[in-house]
Amino acid sequence: MYVLGQGIKNIWRNKFFSIASIATMSACIFLFGLIFALVLNFQAMIREAESGVTITVFFDDGITDARIEEIGTQIAARGEVSNIEYVSAEEALQQYIDEYMDGSEEAAQGLAEDNPLADSANFEIYMNDISMQGELASYIEGIDGVRKVNQSVVAANVLSDFNGLVGIISAAIIIILIGVAIFLISNTVATGIAVRSEEIAIMKLIGATDVFVRGPFVVEGVLIGLIGSVIPLIILIFLYKNIVGYITGNFEFLSNIMSFLPASTVFMYVIPIGLILGVGIGWIGSTLTVRKHLDV
Repeated sequence: MYVLGQGIKNIWRNKFFSIASIATMSACIFLFGLIFALVLNFQAMIREAESGVTITVFFDDGITDARIEEIGTQIAARGEVSNIEYVSAEEALQQYIDEYMDGSEEAAQGLAEDNPLADSANFEIYMNDISMQGELASYIEGIDGVRKVNQSVVAANVLSDFNGLVGIISAAIIIILIGVAIFLISNTVATGIAVRSEEIAIMKLIGATDVFVRGPFVVEGVLIGLIGSVIPLIILIFLYKNIVGYITGNFEFLSNIMSFLPASTVFMYVIPIGLILGVGIGWIGSTLTVRKHLDV
């Protein structure tokens, strides 16, 4: 309790530096939470786009239904396959008519009598990880009874590269923000040590242990980190709910092309990570500074 009380007093003694550190920490955690929420939404949108990218598998002429079923079972057993759908020749023709012959019912009726896509029965394969598309396509091409495999190479590369780029940029920004926060908390704690240098020397002379001397400064750093993370998280929750609600309510065209994750899903990750970051940065900053400035 003494250590906790002294840590709180340290914050008050150096209130200007403490306020600056809390403000900087809040800005860092706010930006972290904002970036993290954006990344989660971007990745969800990318996963949704990836779920629509398929590998189409066509079969040899004269292949039996039993062999098609065996090929489907063999492909479905692959770990990267999330779903596999069989499209018959009739369904392939109907898809063609719906897409290209809307309003030409007479011509469509003639095609139905003599299906030009009689050999176009296929499997449409959906993947868990689109980056594995090339490997899966190569595997399927080697299966006996497979005539041709169509894959969306450009779409797969673009989505995979974009996902990786978002992750790298986000990680770089977060690392910079963490470094700035640690630096400012270190300065705040160092100021507290300078102010109490005589008191610390007297405490050491009368037998105070290293942990007893270090404790208040570590508590000071942890409290600054905790306060500096709680404030922006509360603001972020309020802003996210209101901004997403405003966009979905007033910009219907955006809602049709973009789907935002619910706040509960986003902050299920943001809140614990933000609190751990805040407390962790405060602890690291204060511990490093105490070890550097206290000869105990």
